[in-house]
Amino acid sequence: MAERLREEASRDPDPVATGPATKETQIIAIYGKGGIGKSFTLANLSYMMASQGKRVLLIGCDPKSDTTSLLFGGKACPTIIQTSSAKKAAGEEVDISDVCFKRDGVFAMELGGPEVGRGCGGRGIIHGFELLEKLGFHDWGFDYVLLDFLGDVVCGGFGLPIARDMCQKVIVVGANDLQSLYVANNVCSAVEYFRKLGGNVGVAGMVVNKDDGTGEAAAFARSVGIPVLAAIPADEDIRRKSANYQIVGMPGGRWAPLFEELAVNVAEAPPLHPTPLDQDGLLGLFDDADTGRGVTLQPASAADMLGRPVVARPSLEVVYDDA
Repeated sequence: MAERLREEASRDPDPVATGPATKETQIIAIYGKGGIGKSFTLANLSYMMASQGKRVLLIGCDPKSDTTSLLFGGKACPTIIQTSSAKKAAGEEVDISDVCFKRDGVFAMELGGPEVGRGCGGRGIIHGFELLEKLGFHDWGFDYVLLDFLGDVVCGGFGLPIARDMCQKVIVVGANDLQSLYVANNVCSAVEYFRKLGGNVGVAGMVVNKDDGTGEAAAFARSVGIPVLAAIPADEDIRRKSANYQIVGMPGGRWAPLFEELAVNVAEAPPLHPTPLDQDGLLGLFDDADTGRGVTLQPASAADMLGRPVVARPSLEVVYDDA
């Protein structure tokens, strides 16, 4: 079993499908810093889209496998990676019913990933998508496929949708804090990089989560040239219900208008060509007191590194006089 897994991991991924499109499906990758609320946003967004009569597939691409937890009331969803390994060991094939589950019209699955120290999460993502292709991914009839990707991991597998044109557009989730906007800016930079190499993926916009009204995330979106698709407030009702695995984006509920508008904006927003900020531009979105920008870089010397004065030693270099 171990040898088979090693041999499989050593193989390069299958080439990108180049045949004509057989369906009208929007594949949208959502990126953001870990813990910023991607899974919360996607669970409620997908639920609202399904309530509006759309066929929606939600795919969790985070090794934590927590994308579907809110959708399924806290229940763990068997991951594609774990299921594939168990089936292979038993000499069986994976069936779609082993890895895809549904609730109120939303279809959902988790790619999963290896345990800490036991493999590459990015390679797990690549393997998961290869298996999805074998299960018929390119023939499935969905209106929207939503991919939940961790944005602060930079190895190849997590950039798969951007690097291989697997999605039409990217949405970033951030808040009014420097670290989440740093990640959002990195995602914009990745999109820019692959567009220069011939890629077609663009950034459709930003979802501001836990919005406290200070405005840094909105200022970031304006600076890089993308719209804010929704601003989800830092509200105790949302926090409490989400912590208890409750969908807040249900039709008729208090927060229904917010997610109805988000669903429309996500569907209609075109993929744009962002202009990422440099480090000074990113820091400039925040007050000096928040970032400590008054610090001056002081070069270190050899004496600083040794902790004592540097003793000059004669050089052993041979210098030849000009003939």
